[in-house]
Amino acid sequence: MPLDDIRQARLRKLALLKKLKINPYPIKSHKSLSCAQLIESADELIREKKKIFVAGRILSLRSHGGSMFLHLEDESGKIQLFLRKDILGDKSFSLFKEAIDLGDFIEAQGTLFYTKTKELTLEVHQWLILAKSLRPLPDKWYGLKDREIRLRKRYLDFLTHPSLREKMRLRAYFIRLLRNFLDKNGFLEVETPILQNQAGGALARPFKTRLNALEIDLYLRIAPELYLKRLIVGGFEKIYEIGKSFRNEGIDFSHNPEFTSLEFYWAYCDYEKLMDFTEEMLHFIIQSFAQQKRTEKQPLPKWTADFSKPLKRLDYQHFFEKITGLSIERVSLKELAAFLEKNGIDKIKKGDRWTLIDEIFKKICLPTVEQSFFLVHHPLALSPLAKQIDKENNKAARFQLIIEGLEVVNAYSELNDPLAQKERFEEQQKRIKAGEKEAHPYDKDFVEALEYGMPPTAGWGMGIDRLVALLVNERSIKEVIPFPLIRPKDNTN
Repeated sequence: MPLDDIRQARLRKLALLKKLKINPYPIKSHKSLSCAQLIESADELIREKKKIFVAGRILSLRSHGGSMFLHLEDESGKIQLFLRKDILGDKSFSLFKEAIDLGDFIEAQGTLFYTKTKELTLEVHQWLILAKSLRPLPDKWYGLKDREIRLRKRYLDFLTHPSLREKMRLRAYFIRLLRNFLDKNGFLEVETPILQNQAGGALARPFKTRLNALEIDLYLRIAPELYLKRLIVGGFEKIYEIGKSFRNEGIDFSHNPEFTSLEFYWAYCDYEKLMDFTEEMLHFIIQSFAQQKRTEKQPLPKWTADFSKPLKRLDYQHFFEKITGLSIERVSLKELAAFLEKNGIDKIKKGDRWTLIDEIFKKICLPTVEQSFFLVHHPLALSPLAKQIDKENNKAARFQLIIEGLEVVNAYSELNDPLAQKERFEEQQKRIKAGEKEAHPYDKDFVEALEYGMPPTAGWGMGIDRLVALLVNERSIKEVIPFPLIRPKDNTN
């Protein structure tokens, strides 16, 4: 039957309920137990012949003359319901048959028993409509196969794929683990502005907006870093923030313009100590997930075994030159472009020499290493907020954690010399003038804050979406973001 015909039929049933002065969307429900609780306490409830209220969505319905069997689902699970005309009465039973559809939410009150096939079932004594659905659910056997429809109608994706709902629960569990670990290590959770006068703290293009009240332009933050470091200047020593950041860049399996990150800052700490701390954190998370996963009988991904011992540490410049054969200090923009073309890579960020070096690194060098590792000592030009290792080289006191070829963590010893930071910002302005769109803006207020003094500090940032995806064996972060961004459907025709 065409969708519009189904919807019209359901609208007629809705009208019938209203004509009988039955509210199809009542305020209250008397639900007393979830399906899972009911199943867990079934023997006791049957023995005591307790009257139970359950509520949920109807997933299946089969009628046998004067009786009906249906399955009711809530977030915790599902339970079979049994309706009989001689128990409900002719009026109530007939109304159920006439007005109720698959997908409707109902409340049922009754007692439990086991059928001859040993299926736990609620014998319904009374029922109540809680919400009338006007559109049919996706076919229970075929579900949603079209990936675009799955992303566009995410609520239906959740309905038809319980495993997707489970990924969201694991995501929440993962974030709780992060908080617990940092709280136990003496860190304080804080919040910093999402609307900022300047979008700093990372090399990325921001989203720009307008505040009418003050007639000023503002930016959605690309990272919370500079405000978190202002808090270090203000006397805090161990702080963290879990929240949203926004970057006006491409969308692919590892990028979404809106993403969730964790950043923490630790005074009197350095990047090498943070590598040890990162291994400790990941070991804790993996062990916790192992216990969680055993319940579901799902093995952890293979890469988690990498954290049973200290990770390998690879130098950015040495690694780049070994894989490409190009000198990181002397290679020209033209040579880099030719190298990319030769290796069949055409979709790249536009920018200066350092932008192409990093593009080559991400797309050609990283995939050559299978195990997890720390990438250390990035070029200073790509690390404007990090300390220099020493005056003899252009390397930053920085590392990234790479898992399955993806950058999951970025961390470094923070530059706390205000004069050096001023020079770095000035160098970034030269890159901007040369056409680089993802260089760092000059933040005078931050430089002034540093002039009041910031202790030696190490900072650490992680993309939560990426690591959750890796933990649940998904390659795309879209599978662990409740509502990933997708191009709007053209409704002009």
